[in-house]
Amino acid sequence: MTPFNRRPARSSLVAGLSLMTAVLAAAPAAAQAKPAWPLPTVQLPAELARVLRDYEAAWKAGDGARLAEVFTADGFILPNGRLPQRGTAAIAASHTKPGGDLQLVAFAFAAADTVGYIIGGYRYPDSVGPGGKFVLALRRERNGPWKIAADIENGSQRP
Repeated sequence: MTPFNRRPARSSLVAGLSLMTAVLAAAPAAAQAKPAWPLPTVQLPAELARVLRDYEAAWKAGDGARLAEVFTADGFILPNGRLPQRGTAAIAASHTKPGGDLQLVAFAFAAADTVGYIIGGYRYPDSVGPGGKFVLALRRERNGPWKIAADIENGSQRP
């Protein structure tokens, strides 16, 4: 028999089990946490945020005509891995079926008078990783609503 007192061993065992229980209890929450965007997001002014929310709604509905309304009449889409499209008819034809619950966020923006831009990221709720990124070139008639003059997007994953 050893001369050590058994009481510290039991205390260490209880402390270790308590720590393990706490870690295991936190594990489901950590496993469900979505990865953060690669950059901090910024709050857009309402008139620019509307552009992103209208885009998301039209995309989710698969409504190409509604999506084209978010663009200028001579607007461009420059999608990843596909040829550029220009104009209302081409943009409307590019999206004809539900596209899912697209989420758009802004990393940076600027707007003055009749031109502006939004740089941001996109993904879907079940996406793993950051999704993709975009640059929206914006234009508006003086004091009119902002519209997209060009949508440049690409995924963040290498093929």
